[in-house]
Order: sequence, then structure tokens, then C-alpha cells
Amino acid sequence: MANQTSNSTIFDEIESIRKKGVKYHGEGNYGDALFYFQKAVTRIKSIAESSDSRRQLKYSIYLAMAQSYLEKYQLIEANEYSGKAEKLAKKLEEVKISYCFDIQGDCKRLQSDFMGALSDYNKSLQIKLKSLGSEHLSVCKSYQNIGLVYQNQGKRDEALKEYNKSLRIKLKILENNDPSMAVLYNSIGQAYQDLGKYDDALSMYNKSLKINLTQLGDNHPSIADTYHNIASVYDDQGKYDDALSMYNKSLKIDLTQLGDNHPSIADTYNNIANVYDNQGKYDDALSMYNKSLKIKLIQLGDNHPSIANTYHNIASVYYHQGKYDDALSMYNKSLKIDLTQLGDNHPSIADTYHNIGNVYKDQGKYDDALSMYNKSLKIKLTQLGDNHPSIADTYHNIGLVYDDQGKYDDALSMYNKSLKIKLTQLGDNHPSIATTYHNIGRVYNRQGKYDDALSMFNKSLKMKLTQLGNNHPSIANTYNNIASVYDNQGKYDDALLMYNKSLKINLTQLGDNHPSITTTYNNIGLVYDHQGKYDDALSMYNKSLKIRQTQLGDNHPSIADTYHNIASVYDIQGKYDDALSMYNKSLKIDLTQLGDNHPSIADTYNNIASVYNHQGKYDDALSMYNKSLKINLTQLGDNHPSIATTYHNIANVYHHQGKYDDALSMYNKSLKIKLTQLGDNHPSIAITYCNIGHVYSDQSKHTEAISMYKQSLKIQLSVLGRNHPDVAKSYSGLGNVYLAEGKHEEAISMYEQSYNILLSVLGHNHPDVAKSYNNLRNVYQAEGKREEAISTNKKSLKEKQEEQEKQEKQEEKQEEHEKQEEQEEKLKKQGGKREQEEKEKQKELEEQEKREKQEKQEEQGEKRHQEELEEKEKQKEQEKQEKQEKQEKQEKHEKQEEEDELAGTIERFVRCLIRYLL
Repeated sequence: MANQTSNSTIFDEIESIRKKGVKYHGEGNYGDALFYFQKAVTRIKSIAESSDSRRQLKYSIYLAMAQSYLEKYQLIEANEYSGKAEKLAKKLEEVKISYCFDIQGDCKRLQSDFMGALSDYNKSLQIKLKSLGSEHLSVCKSYQNIGLVYQNQGKRDEALKEYNKSLRIKLKILENNDPSMAVLYNSIGQAYQDLGKYDDALSMYNKSLKINLTQLGDNHPSIADTYHNIASVYDDQGKYDDALSMYNKSLKIDLTQLGDNHPSIADTYNNIANVYDNQGKYDDALSMYNKSLKIKLIQLGDNHPSIANTYHNIASVYYHQGKYDDALSMYNKSLKIDLTQLGDNHPSIADTYHNIGNVYKDQGKYDDALSMYNKSLKIKLTQLGDNHPSIADTYHNIGLVYDDQGKYDDALSMYNKSLKIKLTQLGDNHPSIATTYHNIGRVYNRQGKYDDALSMFNKSLKMKLTQLGNNHPSIANTYNNIASVYDNQGKYDDALLMYNKSLKINLTQLGDNHPSITTTYNNIGLVYDHQGKYDDALSMYNKSLKIRQTQLGDNHPSIADTYHNIASVYDIQGKYDDALSMYNKSLKIDLTQLGDNHPSIADTYNNIASVYNHQGKYDDALSMYNKSLKINLTQLGDNHPSIATTYHNIANVYHHQGKYDDALSMYNKSLKIKLTQLGDNHPSIAITYCNIGHVYSDQSKHTEAISMYKQSLKIQLSVLGRNHPDVAKSYSGLGNVYLAEGKHEEAISMYEQSYNILLSVLGHNHPDVAKSYNNLRNVYQAEGKREEAISTNKKSLKEKQEEQEKQEKQEEKQEEHEKQEEQEEKLKKQGGKREQEEKEKQKELEEQEKREKQEKQEEQGEKRHQEELEEKEKQKEQEKQEKQEKQEKQEKHEKQEEEDELAGTIERFVRCLIRYLL
């Protein structure tokens, strides 16, 4: 009796110790939890008898230890203690074995042994169905575990099926407001989120939230988890302020309930950092990642995969900052932990190889990038199968490398492989599909297939607008790319309209200082540059530069890009020393950040050579072009369009030196590459034909020159339309030849066409317009048409005067505005508050009217753009139909000819036969 009392006391003592361990486990303090569980196991040894009670207690402690080791990612120990629990369970109830299989399945799932995990989860399920029946909460847990494996495999539809099996049972046996329902709604929400069905995901998360608020009160950690999940949807939707608000609500609860050092706190810091990274707030992001890291190191030790994940995220920030060496260092720290903890073939290893590939890509180390992407791909294909969305991501990025290398067909092939998987796995409307359409559009844009590019960008835009709403930064990115096509087509007003739409979204969503804002300012600068509005271009480039220096520091490759663009304006303006100064600033940064052999270095050498060419320093120009060529041949291979550009530019130098044969040789080398890589109709091909025409013109080979100009013009009119500056150059070239041949009427016709195009596209103050006007005036004078020359001169002066008056009016308006502002300030100081308020109200109304007018213009522009696209699609369809009808007619004609020939043959044979018989 005394012995029984003693054992009972020891059991109570052990149970008390076990409960302390459970408490620490719940707080995320797994080390202390294991300390108490181990203490309980040691104490059990003092119980001599081998009873079911002893076995039951020991089983529950071993199972709890396995769960704590699982949370610490010590999977060997987790398996060991679940195995010990399983042995004891075999002598107890069979259902207890199922809980051991659950833990073993968790271990395998975390190691990406998905088949092994499914096997364990299904074994567990069968035991539960046999022991507990089909309508038990433990059975629901098994369905949810199986669903989680499918979700990890990217099989979201199968995952949802399993979650719904669980849901049907829970709806039968539980009240609608049971906290267990909330957990399941969270899981279903995550599956919808992965599918890009954000509204469905939010609906599920809000159902979960409603239950938990009712059942658990405002401050339970489960409420924090749901706020956390809602925040992650807002982050995906680009609603960054809403995301931060939700993460902070989650954080507030967890700090109150779990203390400062719980792993859940670390996860929230991590995700807040993700939002800051997306917003371009890199210092804030790093601060949050380091807060997260500090907690994880205390709670999980140095080698937990969660530590590797944080190193990975810190590397991502360094990558966005252009700190490529720091990024690679962090990725390798992450890789080292994951290789130790997860083995060689875990998808997390593949993700890190993938991101190291991204760094190499941006450094222009394309072979290294492809090597990393292929290492990533090999693991993913083994672990996730052929159709996982993660495989599609890697194909996509391999496509990006091929795109940068100018291997456009290979790029399109990879994008289409990616697209096929995404359409199968994610449905027609996932934002990831829109991204692939977007990048296919970029390839078409580079190939000069502008209609195809616009078609793809608009497919992308349509999806994004449906899935992400009107104001997501990704929408802004697509507007940017549509604008780029318009810029290439010489539709500068349409381009500016689109860039401003992009800018409006980014300013609203990302604030004034995000790197994406600088990209748009930069692109607007390029349009002004193309329009000859050089002061406006410089103003935009400097706005871009100021933000980039603030956000990215002085040595980011983007800073180098901006110096580069400023230099190109100085070059056009004839400020050659300023241009060289800027190019050298750009070069210094790129050499430091990207190394000696990056294609961006080659571009800068190329442009420095262009300045030397304009200065008449031809030997220096050739030296620089050859430095550029050497890098590009090494990095991009023999057939990249950039190689063709350099050959083209070397030809320009030879042309200026009067070395016409050498010039033609280089233009033809350039042409051969362009025809291979870009097809017959790229605007760049037209430019080379035009320049070959210039050489023939200077050699007085008028027939050959005219042929070249006409070939150039044919492409340009087909691809760019009539109103493009390049078309004007071809007309001008033809005018020069006709003038040299003494065909003044033809020359006048060509010069007039050139002048009218340039005037309509570039405005009266562009240098090319002045040059074109002089050509026209000179030929009138040569023809002796004094009246026409005077008329042209008057017309030019009138237009110039009108433009000057317009500019003066704008300046007067600006002065008036500044005066008004001064007066308002004065009134404010004098205490004229009411008047000031009225003025502000009036100003606000005016601004509102202005905004409405602008929005109306944007709508009209959009409508016009859509109508153009529809018309082009209609025209394409009509051409296709006409081609088909023509082909059918041709086939019918050929068939008729064959029948006629056969009939003739038979007739001749019959005649011969009759003659023979007679």
C-alpha cells in the first residue's frame, strides 16, 4: 500500500514536470521544454513496475519530445523519439501508433520526402478510420496533413479536395464556431492564396478570424496568426500599408501573449521586412530581418533552416541594393545551413541556387547563372515533378538569361515552357501567368514586333487588373513597358501618357522615393531625349539620380545607368567634355560593382567611342569600340544584337574617315547578325540599310543608294508607321540622292515628307527639324523657286514665333502662379485666414478639374489605344483570311491544271492507240 502511495506521488510529480515542458513548448521555448521532458523521463526510471500507466506516461512524454525536436528542426531526434513512442504505443491502444506516424510524416514532409510523408499520413489515416470511425477530429487532422503535402507539391486542387474532406466532417460533428474550424479555414485560405485567388483567400481568413474572435477573444495567438495571413495577402496584392497594419496587429497580440522572444514574433518581423523590401525601404527591411534573426538564433540555434531562410532574405535585400558580393555571401551562409540540415536535394537548396543565379545574371555572368538555374532545376524536377509552379519559375528565369543574351527564340521557348505549367497548375488568371505574358512581350519589343508586344502586354494587363486591382505596382510596371513600345514606335505622346499612369500608381503605392519611381522618371527622360527636349530630359534624369543616390547609395549600377543617360544628352548637345565626364563616372561604378567584363561596361565603352567619333578623334573611337567588342564577344557570343550595334558604329567611323569599303564591310557584318537574330523587319535592320545608303550616296552610287533607302523605308513604314523620325531620315536620304542627280522635284517631294514628319513628331525646336527645313529651303533656292523658299522661310518663322509665344505664355502663367503663391503666403502671415481658405478651396477645385481632365484624356488615350489594337487584330484576321482564300484558290487552280494535263495525256494516248490500230 505504501509502495502504491509512493508511486502515485512520483506519477503526480512527473506529470507536473511534463506540464512545465508542455507550457514551455507552447511558448516556443523548445530548449526549456526538452529540459523538463528529459527530467520527467529520468524520473520515470525510479518507478520499478512496468504498468500501462507507466507506459502511457512515458509514451506521452516521448511524443511531446518528438514534437519539440520537430519544431527545432532536429529531425533525427524527432524520428528517434517518435519511434520510441511507437514501440510503447504497440502495447497500448492502436490509435496511439497513428500519432507517431503523424510526426514521422511531418519529418519526411519537412525534408521534402513527399512520397514518404504521404505513406506515413495514409498509414495514420487508416488506423484512425479503423479505431475511431470516419467522423472523428483526428481523421480531419490526417486529411489536413495530406492536403499540406499536396500544397507543398504545388498540387493546390488536390490540397483543396483534402481540406474539404476535413471540412465536411467538422461541419457534421462541430459547431460552426469551433476554433478547430478556424484552423481549417486558414489552411484553405493559404491554398487559395497560392492559386492567386486573393478574394477567396481573404474570405476564408475572415471566416477564421470571426470564429476565433468569438471563441478566443481579441488577444489569442490564433487571432494573431490570422491577421498575419491576411497581411500576407495584402502584401501579394501590393497593398503594403494594409499589410503592415495587419502585421502590426498580429505583432501586438504575440508580444503580449508570447513574450519578446517567441519564434512567431521572429516570423512577423521577417514578414514586415518583406514588405519593406517590396517598398524599397531597404534599411528598414535589414533592421527587421536582423531583429528576426536575433530571436531565431536564441530559440532555434545556429543551424535551423529558419535561420537559413533569414540569411536568404537578407541576401535578397543586398541583391536589390546592387551589393552583389554581400548578397552572394549571405546566400552561401544560407546554403551551408540547408545543405547540413536538409541534404543535397531539398527544394530550399534549389531556391538558393535559383537566387544565386539571379545575382550572376545581373552581374552579366550568364554561363554561371545558367549553371545555377540548371542545378536548381535538377533538384526541383526530382523532388517536385515536372509540373510544379516552382519549375515554371526556373524556366522563366532561364528565359530571362537567354533574353539578355539576345537568344530570343530560346527565351521564348523557355517562357512558353513556363507558361504551359502555370496554365495547368494555376489556372488562366494567376498573376504569375501575367508576368510570363509580360516578359514574352518584352522579347517581342526587342525584336521590333511591336504589335505582338502590345498584344502580350495587354493580356498581362487584363489579368493583373482582374487579380490585383487598378493600383498594384505590377500594373505600373506593365504600363511602363507599353510606354516603351510606344517610344520605340515614335508615339511619344502615347508613351508619356502611359509613363504618367505608371508614375501615378507608384507614387500612391510606393511613395516618392522608391527605386521604381526612378525608373519611370528615367524612362520619361528618354522620351524627352528622343523628342529633342534636352533640358526636360536632364531634369528627369536628375530627379531619378537624386532618389537613387538617397535609396541605393552612390555606387549602385542604377546610378551608373543614370549618369550614362545624362552623358548621352550632353553628347547630342555637343557638350563632349561633360559627356565624357559622366560616362567615366558611370564606368567607375560599373567596374567596381560588375567587374571588367559586364556587358554594361561594353555599352559605356561604346558610348565613349561615340563621343570621340563626334569629336573627330577617330582612332580613339575605334580603340573604344574594339574594347567594347572584345567584352561582348566574350560575354554574349558572336551573334548578339549588341555585337551588331558595335560593328555598325565602327562602320560609322570608317564612313567619316572616307574608308567606304571598310564601312560597307562592317555594315554588312552588322546586317548579317541582325537578319539572323531579329528577322527581316526589325527597325534596326532599316537603320543599317539607311546607313549603307549614305555610303553609296557619298560614293555617287545613286542606284544602289536609292535601293537601300527604299529597303529601309519599306521596313520602317511597315513596323513604325509613317510618323516616325527614322522614316524622315530615309526620305531625307532619298532627297539627297535625287538632288545630287539634279532631280529637284523628286528631291523637294522627299524633303517635304521628311520635314512634315519631323515637325509633327518633334516640334519646331528640334535640331533635326531645323536641318530638314534647311535642306528644303536650299533645294528651292537651287531650283530658282524664290517664292517657295520665301514662303517656307515665312512659314518656319511663323511656326517658330507661335511656339515662342506659347512658351512665353507658359512662363507668364508660371510667374503668375508664383506671384499668387507669394500673395497667399503674405495673406496667411497677415491673418487673412478666411480668404486663404477660399483660395485654397478654389485651387483645390481647379486641381480637381485638372485631374478629371487628365483622367478623361487618359481614358480617351486608352480607348484610342484599344481601338487601334482591335483594328490591327481585325486587319491581321482579314489578311489571314485573304491569304487562306488565295492559297485555296491557288491549290484549286493547280488541281485544275493537273486534271487538264491528265485529260490531255489520256487524249493523246487514245489518239496514238487509234493510229496504231488503224
